[in-house]
Amino acid sequence: MAQAQASSTSSGSSAGGLGRLIGVGLILASVVLLALGAYLGPYTYSTSTAGKLTVETCTVDYKHRSGSSSTSRKRTKTRWCYGTFTATDGSVKDLNAELRSDSLHQRGEVIEALKTGDTSYQQDHGWVGSIAVGCAWWFGSLIPLALGLLCTTTGFAFGGTSDFNRAKQAVGHGLLSTVYTLIAVGVVGVGLSLLVMFFA
Repeated sequence: MAQAQASSTSSGSSAGGLGRLIGVGLILASVVLLALGAYLGPYTYSTSTAGKLTVETCTVDYKHRSGSSSTSRKRTKTRWCYGTFTATDGSVKDLNAELRSDSLHQRGEVIEALKTGDTSYQQDHGWVGSIAVGCAWWFGSLIPLALGLLCTTTGFAFGGTSDFNRAKQAVGHGLLSTVYTLIAVGVVGVGLSLLVMFFA
């Protein structure tokens, strides 16, 4: 009996250690998502060169991705527009610019664009769009943060029913409420940010 209890305690402590390790990893992942949000959103927008791309032609790139079964294949569609990019301040003119577009444009149409690198461009959705991009990543980071707090506090390691019951006994009501709140705010925030990005 004592041997069984010792074995149970040993397995519980090892699962707790693994859970805390997973929790630290999730918290670090949330920090990375925060940094990505800042970089891909406001930072990229503020360091890019604003201008206009005069469309020469647009194409659609189809790609097939294999699904879970050998017969199911999913087709994705990406629109690309090519033309001349001219910076608003006149500092840059690129006759061979290309960018991923929300829709197909006719020749001669003008797209608000950003030069984000030596040969990379993207559509300009303004400060609202860039902040929405950052917010989508920031709200998304709340989900691994919440799970990371749960794992580091209780040792929960996603190890099935027994692991969940052990973690449930260890968790306080306040922490559980915080975890649920962070996850709910993260999901709703990502959804709203994506809507703003779509309409920006």
